[in-house]
Amino acid sequence: MKLAMYHRLQGDDVVFYKGELSQFILMEVVQDTILKLSEIYSIVDWKKMTPEIQTYIKIGKINSDTAFELASQRPFVLKWLEHFKKYYHTGGYYLRPRWDRVCVTTLFTFYWDITIETIEFAKKVCKYSDQVLVGGILASVIPIKVKEKTGITPIEGCLYCKSLRGDPPIGKPIDTLPLDYSILEEIDYQYPASDAYYAYATRGCINRCEFCAVPILEPGHMRNFPIKSKLNEIKKRFGEQRNLLLLDNNVFASEKFDKIIDEIHDSGFYTGATYIPPNKLDIAARQLKDGWNDRAYIRMATRLINEFVEKLEGERHDAYYSMLMDMGLLHNYTATKDNILSFYKFIKDDYEKARSKRPLVRFIDFNQGMDAAPRLATQEKMKKLATIAIRPLRIAFDSWSEREIYVRAIRLAKENDITQMSNYLLYNFRDAPIDLYRRLLLNIDLCDALGVNIYSFPMKYHPIMEEEWYKNRDYIDRPNWTRKSIRTIQAVLNSTAGKIGKGRTFFFKAFGRNEEEFEELLRMPEAFIIKRWDAELSGLTDKWRKAYNKLSDDERNFSDKIIAENIFESSKWQKSSANIKKVLDIYTIERDDIPLVEEEAKTRHIRKFEQSCPKNISAICTKLLEKGKF
Repeated sequence: MKLAMYHRLQGDDVVFYKGELSQFILMEVVQDTILKLSEIYSIVDWKKMTPEIQTYIKIGKINSDTAFELASQRPFVLKWLEHFKKYYHTGGYYLRPRWDRVCVTTLFTFYWDITIETIEFAKKVCKYSDQVLVGGILASVIPIKVKEKTGITPIEGCLYCKSLRGDPPIGKPIDTLPLDYSILEEIDYQYPASDAYYAYATRGCINRCEFCAVPILEPGHMRNFPIKSKLNEIKKRFGEQRNLLLLDNNVFASEKFDKIIDEIHDSGFYTGATYIPPNKLDIAARQLKDGWNDRAYIRMATRLINEFVEKLEGERHDAYYSMLMDMGLLHNYTATKDNILSFYKFIKDDYEKARSKRPLVRFIDFNQGMDAAPRLATQEKMKKLATIAIRPLRIAFDSWSEREIYVRAIRLAKENDITQMSNYLLYNFRDAPIDLYRRLLLNIDLCDALGVNIYSFPMKYHPIMEEEWYKNRDYIDRPNWTRKSIRTIQAVLNSTAGKIGKGRTFFFKAFGRNEEEFEELLRMPEAFIIKRWDAELSGLTDKWRKAYNKLSDDERNFSDKIIAENIFESSKWQKSSANIKKVLDIYTIERDDIPLVEEEAKTRHIRKFEQSCPKNISAICTKLLEKGKF
């Protein structure tokens, strides 16, 4: 978004793309085809035929009963359709590169293969080899590897520079530019936090944790940036946003913490703040008049107009829908700027009356988390933090050894009326699975003991710079973790979108009512974990448990090694004892093989399970809370 702003301020045409590269080329070729057909046979509105042309270019078929089919009967039309189809399938697009510069943003190193593929694609569509610019996380932490593989020297770290390769310098560093929100309208993907200001109050971190890449990505010591002026710039250009998402890595460590919080407060994000959504169609119309990214705002305006008309009823709906058809506003590929502005002028008053003006509560989220260290998370700072609409407060809990520090920070937050919290739980880094269980259970207990809500996000550690591991997610911190124990955690998290809430019944079923049950869960067949209630009620779980408990010590050692690797090929145990075969054969059962149980039976089973769950908080939690200030 900063790169888009940098280029657009210089009058460049900027395209943002996220998705399959072949689809990008296809749409480019489709647009070329439409331009050529419109030039040679203008009697047909070829833009309306965009889906049919796309299908033909891709697979060589024509949909029946369309103007496209009738027009294609003309030899010169078919000739050009065949030309562009061949152009697409034989790679003709790459023979005449059309882009002056292509910038590739890299993410995590375990996306190595697709990242290298994307960089090689960029090299093929860029006119100049030195104008393929590669930056971001992967490019910054393993730049030598990127250069060895692609020949491209990456741009490392943040863009503190005032220009990119060969450009005249602008007045300030690129990293300080406001973001170009318009590019988010160019793609179909919707980012989860789409209605928010994205910003940094600080860059960098005073810590140098072994598992963290921030010192590489954001070198320097706690740089500070103004917030209020940035938000005002965004509001003026792109309209007011509901929430504030700050990507700071350690704002508690900033010497200007109080000033940062005051700026956030004065920008309209004080505790209890609300906002009324702006007229987004009016914003789109204004941007179209200004000529700011027509491509994006034609898409946005077309979507908003159609959503408005769809909500109407009766004759009013029919009349407006007929106008949309006549003006080509049903689809963004036929919509034009002039027609959008004309239609909006016609419906402007109705649209303003119909749109929601209900006040919405605002939130601010320091998305990267806060440092719980007592020297940073002080009573004074937590009290100051409570003056803004922070939700959730994210605090890292990376190790069981930090439990006293962590509990102190949570209690400080509660004492200052901050009750909505979240945390990141690092695992697979010099810990044991049982340590993760204890941290999760502590959060469940703290919710009950303090009357707060804490959402936990377990995050698996990956070495992002080590040659053996940076290209994949296969790293396992042995001997503490095994492939099976990692997979068990992932299987549970997959059902919860990666987070664990405050519900005691769910937690105890997902991870066990005690440490012994958790240890058993780590060995349990994956299919039985994913379809927990069905496996139990059909008797499969009990069958596995009884078979496993019958193993002798030697048989158990043999079985545990195979279970730990989580690769179940029957040839590995066919010559083993009957007891071993009986156990390991169960691991080959697929989830679809588990019979579904009636909902009524499940409901009874769940109620019975609820009654067996621990009602009181754990002794560990009680002891930590009794210790007072640490």
